[in-house]
Amino acid sequence: MLLQIPKKTSDGIDFAALGALVIRLDSGITPIEYADTVQMHVSGGEYNVAANLARAFGERTAIISAMVDYPLGWKIESEVRKMGVIPFYTRFPHDGVRGPNMAHVYSDRGQGVRAPVVFYNRSNEAAALLTKESFAWDEIFSHKIRWFHSGGIFSALSPATPDLVIKAMQEAHSHEAVVSFDLNYRKKLWASIAQSGEDAQRTAQQCLSRIVENVDVLLGNEEDLQLGLGLEGPKMEKSGNSDPSVFFAMMDTVSKRFPNIKAVATTLREVHSTNSHDWSAVLYMDGKGYQAPTCHLDVYDRVGGGDGFAAGLIYGLLEGKDPEEALRLGWAHGALLTTYPGDTTMATRAQVEALAHGANARIQR
Repeated sequence: MLLQIPKKTSDGIDFAALGALVIRLDSGITPIEYADTVQMHVSGGEYNVAANLARAFGERTAIISAMVDYPLGWKIESEVRKMGVIPFYTRFPHDGVRGPNMAHVYSDRGQGVRAPVVFYNRSNEAAALLTKESFAWDEIFSHKIRWFHSGGIFSALSPATPDLVIKAMQEAHSHEAVVSFDLNYRKKLWASIAQSGEDAQRTAQQCLSRIVENVDVLLGNEEDLQLGLGLEGPKMEKSGNSDPSVFFAMMDTVSKRFPNIKAVATTLREVHSTNSHDWSAVLYMDGKGYQAPTCHLDVYDRVGGGDGFAAGLIYGLLEGKDPEEALRLGWAHGALLTTYPGDTTMATRAQVEALAHGANARIQR
């Protein structure tokens, strides 16, 4: 089956994402334990894609999430408005002491041979309290949503979130929207919700497989496919996933296991040091493989690069670009996003299109 993109309407929403909104506390190149100051970035794997699509590409986007009525929630709400993303919130009061809370992600950027470090505080997180009954789905999808998106990080927040994601996907399909999912397998998160005696990876594979049965466009590298879905494939390299043949070798397995999937895409990244990466991307769509060029990245902040890729790729597909052009737009936007602080874009569509078609970093006057 070919991927069918719903037509754009003047009063509709092009893209809606279901996921958790978080604050990332970034200490730059200083390890958190030595930091005196941090930068606050509003983030969330699913939200980042919506924000990027709105800010860089001018798409009308929405975020479906939990919101807590306290100062950190208000900070996040302000940033969502600034990025031009339409909110659909289930709201929670804060008790002034223990929550529920908006999650925190702590990170440093690393430097050179020192790798970045990321860890979470998702204790009593509001998004983990969401269930499939938390939203008025008919009202949300009455906005003529063309593309619905969620991800594996959100799916691992509680035993209830996989069913919430599946419910939303089923509603999206009933309203003829394209459904995408970023596997984003995170062992720590799945281990945190596994019941006593359960194998966390087996739990993840069962939940993610149920979700992916409802997906049209899957984002994930060969590690996500193997660890998150239990698919067999070539041995993974620790330094990166820069060989496209490894990815394409798994597509027959993906197609047989999940015949509903019409496209699979991922970035290819060879990490030479924290600030020196080789960067490419691949797309398997409608039975044919495509590869973006390879470029060298001088990385400022790598967090969010994959979400940047997803946004550019989805923009291209939403706007009817051919698969190779859509892939190049994703590759270019993901590359640019690694040059900015924070998790969301500061790029313009013109800059993305220029890089996608071969522009270089000569000064612009």
